[in-house]
Amino acid sequence: ILQTLNLDCHTQSARDAWLLVTVQWTWRVKISQYMETELFAQLREKSETEAIHVFAKNLQDLLMAAPAGPKVTMGLDPGLRTGVKIAVLDATGKVLATSTIFPHQPQNQWDKSTRTLANICKQHKVELISIGNGTGSRETDKLVSEMMKANAELPLQKLVVSEAGASVYSASELASNELPDLDVSLRGAVSIARRLQDPLAELVKIEPKAIGVGQYQHDVNQSNLALSLDTVIEDCVNAVGVDLNTASPALLAHVSGLNKTLANNIVHFRDTNGAFTERKALKKVERLGPKAYEQAAGFLRVMNGLNPLDKSAVHPEAYDVVTTIISKTGNAVNEVLGNKDILR
Repeated sequence: ILQTLNLDCHTQSARDAWLLVTVQWTWRVKISQYMETELFAQLREKSETEAIHVFAKNLQDLLMAAPAGPKVTMGLDPGLRTGVKIAVLDATGKVLATSTIFPHQPQNQWDKSTRTLANICKQHKVELISIGNGTGSRETDKLVSEMMKANAELPLQKLVVSEAGASVYSASELASNELPDLDVSLRGAVSIARRLQDPLAELVKIEPKAIGVGQYQHDVNQSNLALSLDTVIEDCVNAVGVDLNTASPALLAHVSGLNKTLANNIVHFRDTNGAFTERKALKKVERLGPKAYEQAAGFLRVMNGLNPLDKSAVHPEAYDVVTTIISKTGNAVNEVLGNKDILR
């Protein structure tokens, strides 16, 4: 339009001069500002989508980290003035002992702290030492290294793990229910130890945004971020499966078909009636109907139960088919599970 108005044949009229000024002001005041706002909105939306994707990818990598497994583990929550908090857990994650040492400034009880660590390791036959990566982590790592060097006969391994969100968990209602008799400052050490034993089972207890899996999380769309992170957690939990007899309510709540109420009912049933011996026993849990059982059963494992298939990813609906197939191999179910040659 501007080019047309600038043609010689249109510059003689007062009307054309007025129209030229009008178009120029329209572009400057209306169109350019609108286009700029729209373009920036599109760029922001694209950036938010990518940022949320990065959050989800980082969370997935964190949750799917290889677990150390059922080993006696010592968790160390480093600190300088407040000391290093210690929690020793058995192979199932149960707290065996807690303590606090002060090897750093200002107390400088280095030698005493080394002896304390060694005595605790010997007493409880500790296999792994999990060190938080917070304030005083390097100093605490050096302390543990010296202790291990002075006690070479102890079969110890140490690792530094992320303690992001440990303080959030320590002060949460869930931690109060799980560890009611434990001081808040010591619950962080318990969380650090459990993160090494089974990262997935422990990290699902903490709000994803508190785990530290991305930057500028408060600047992106909160509902989209929460939905994305919750989806990742559910995918990870269902991909790995959940031990029905050891899982916490927080972990069970992320299984397909279950929610917080059903998860708490499962744990209450387990505490009242003892360990589950088969998947079918889930049908006796309060408010867990046929539909919920159908959706959740394939993701829940019963180790060493009455039916060997209960510890597999096979859904109960397919048990008859699997049994028929296995019977044609001439082997028992226990002999086929995990046997790659027969399975091929």
